[in-house]
Amino acid sequence: MRTSPAIWLAAWLLQANLVFSDLVGFGLHPFKIYCASACQWALQAYPLECSEKIPKGFLGWATTSSECKANDTAWLTTLAWCLHVKCRAHRMSELQAFWETDATRDMTNFGNTGTPVPPKWSYEESLQQITEPPRKMPVDTMTVLNFTALVPEIEYQAQLNTALGVTKEQETGAEYGVIILVTGFGIPIILTWLYHLPFTSGLLSKITPYLTQPSSIGTYSVRSLPFLLGNAPTIGQAAYIAIFFIINIVLMSVNYQSMQPHLYYPGESMEIKAYIFYRTGIAAYALLPLLILFASRNNVLLLWLTNWSHATYMLLHRWVARLFVLHALVHSFLALPIFLPQQAVVDSDYWAWGVVATVICVAILFASVLPLRRWSYEIFLVTHVVLSVILVVGLWYHVVLWIGLDSYGYETWIYAACAVWFFDRAARVGKVLKNGVRRSKVTDLGNGYIRVDIPRASFANDGPGLHVYAYFPTLSLWRPWENHPFSIVPTSLMSRVERQRPEQSSGSSSPTAKESGVHINVHDVEKQNGFRDTASAPLETGITLLIKKSMGITKHLKATDGLLTLMDGPYHNTSTREIRHCDRLLLIGGGIGITSLLPWIASHPNIKLFWSVKESARCLVEEVHGVLSEIEKDVRVGRRLDISRLLEQEADVGYCNIGVVVSGPGGLCDDVRAAVVAVGKKGSTSFELDVDAYSW
Repeated sequence: MRTSPAIWLAAWLLQANLVFSDLVGFGLHPFKIYCASACQWALQAYPLECSEKIPKGFLGWATTSSECKANDTAWLTTLAWCLHVKCRAHRMSELQAFWETDATRDMTNFGNTGTPVPPKWSYEESLQQITEPPRKMPVDTMTVLNFTALVPEIEYQAQLNTALGVTKEQETGAEYGVIILVTGFGIPIILTWLYHLPFTSGLLSKITPYLTQPSSIGTYSVRSLPFLLGNAPTIGQAAYIAIFFIINIVLMSVNYQSMQPHLYYPGESMEIKAYIFYRTGIAAYALLPLLILFASRNNVLLLWLTNWSHATYMLLHRWVARLFVLHALVHSFLALPIFLPQQAVVDSDYWAWGVVATVICVAILFASVLPLRRWSYEIFLVTHVVLSVILVVGLWYHVVLWIGLDSYGYETWIYAACAVWFFDRAARVGKVLKNGVRRSKVTDLGNGYIRVDIPRASFANDGPGLHVYAYFPTLSLWRPWENHPFSIVPTSLMSRVERQRPEQSSGSSSPTAKESGVHINVHDVEKQNGFRDTASAPLETGITLLIKKSMGITKHLKATDGLLTLMDGPYHNTSTREIRHCDRLLLIGGGIGITSLLPWIASHPNIKLFWSVKESARCLVEEVHGVLSEIEKDVRVGRRLDISRLLEQEADVGYCNIGVVVSGPGGLCDDVRAAVVAVGKKGSTSFELDVDAYSW
C-alpha cells in the first residue's frame, strides 16, 4: 500500500525539527548569559595564585585549571562582583545557575568547552565575602590577580561585543541556512500541490506552454549546448534556479551589524568581512543535504512528494553544486586577508582541512563537466563518489578541529547530509536484496541490439514510466558494481501477438469530437470497452530490457541463457498521473526509445504510436511487431517524423488535452518539446509532455 505523501511530509518535518534543535540559535546556545560570559572572558587573561607558572623566557598566559578557579578567592569574588554590576537585568536564580555550571569553566573557546568544577562558594556566598566595593583593576596580564578587582571596562566591552557579535552572526547564519534548505526542497512540494488544487489547475495548464515546457535557450534541453557547455534548463527550471540563487545572494548580503571594539576583528570593515566569511561557510554546509538529496535515486521528493522528474532533479543538483562551490570560494577568499597574518591559524589542522575541502569541491566541479561525463561516465562516477567522500571528511574535520562538537552545530548539516546519503544507499541495497538474484536470457537481435529477459520481477506489471538499474557482475570482473538504467517492458506484453482493444473510443477522430471539443472520461472508456490495465491483470511476472550496445558494460552482452543479474528498482522517471488522464495519448519514439513507450500501450485506451528508426534498427521493429500489431501507429524505417505536422493534426481533432510521451535521441526529444510548445500556444488543446531521456 502506497504511503500518503502527507504522512511522509509530517515524518520529515518531525525529523527536521530534531535536526534543527542542534543548531545554534534553535536549540543550542553557547552562552547562557552574555554579560556573565563577558566577565569570564575579561578575567581569563589574568593568572591566579594557583595558576601553572610559565617557564622563564616564554611569553603568553599562565594556564589556569577549573580546580584552581573553584578554590581561588580572588577569582570567585572578582567574577561575582562583575556579575553583580553588569548583569542587573538577570534574576538571582539565573546568575546562580550560571555560577554552578560555568563559573569555573576553562574557556578555551567560544563554545565554553571543558568540564567545570563546583566552586567552593555559591554566587551569593562569594558576594558576601566582599566587604566593600572594589576600586582597583588588575595591573596587567603578567601580574597575579590576588585581590577582588574591577574588570577593566574597555576589556569587558570588547569581550561582550565579541561574544554577542560572533554568536549573533552564527545564529543568523544558522537561521538563513535553514531558510535556504527549506526553500530548496519546499518550492517543488508547493508547486506540485498547487497544481492539484481545483482553482489553479486550469490556470497552470494555460501557462504550461510558456513556463514549464519551453527551453530557456532556443530548443536545447536534452541536447547539450554548443561546445558541450551542459544542458539548458526549461524556463520553469531556470526560474527555480534564479529564485534560489537570488535568495542565497540576498541572505548573504543583509542584516550585518558591527559591534566595536572587537577583540578578533578590529575595525568595522574587517568585522563585516568576517561575518560574511562565517555566513557563506554556514550556507555551504546547509546546501550539502540538498545537494545529495537531488542526486539520490531514492529522493523522497521524487518518490512521494512531487511530480518533478528525475532528470529535473539531476539538473538542479548540478546548479546547487555550483552554488555550493560559490559559497565555498567566497568563504575561502575572505579567510585569506582575515587569517593569513595569524600564523597560528594558518599552521592549524583545521585551516589545512578547510583548504582541502575547498580544493576538492572545485576539483569535483571541473571533474563533472559534460565532456568528461560523455567520455567515460564510469570514471566520472567513481571519481565523483571518492572526491565527495573526501570533501565530507574535510568539512567534518574543518569544524571539529576548529570549534569542537556541540558548539555552533555545524556538524548537524553533515549529519543530515550523511543521513540522506545512507538512506539512499540502504534503499538501493534493500531493493537489490528484495529483487534477488536472477538468471536472465540474453538474445542477440543483430546490429548491436540486445534483448534481456529477466524472470520473476514482482513489479513487472506496475505500469509505464518505470526503469531499473541492472547489474551484470560477471560481464566485467574488474567492475562488478557497474550498473546502468534501463526502461522496462513487461515480458507478458512482449509475448502477446494479440490483445483486447476497443473498436472505437469516444475520443476518436470523429466530426462530433472535433465539433464539440468535449472532455473524454478515460475511465468510462475503459469500462465501456472492456479495457484492462496490466497493473490489475493476472499476468506472468518478468521484465524485458531492449538494449543498444554502447561503450560501457553493455558492449560485453552476448547471447546466453543464464546471465547473472541483479536489479535496483523499480524507479519512476516521473509522475504518470497527468498523462494517464489525458483524452488522447501520443507516443513518439526514436530508435531504442521504443522501450519506454511500449508499457503505455496497455495503460491508456486512446493512443497512437509514432516511431522512427534507422535502417540498421529494422531488427528492433521486427522484435516488437507483435506488440504493435493491434494499435494505431506510424512506424518509419529510414525516414524522419514530421513532428509539428502530426501534433497539429491531432490538435485539430478537438481533444481537450493530449498527452505526449517522447523517448529517443536528444534531437528528437527537443524537437517534440519545441513542437508541443508551439502547437500548445496556438489552439485550445492543452498538452501534457513527458520527456523520457537520460542526460548525464
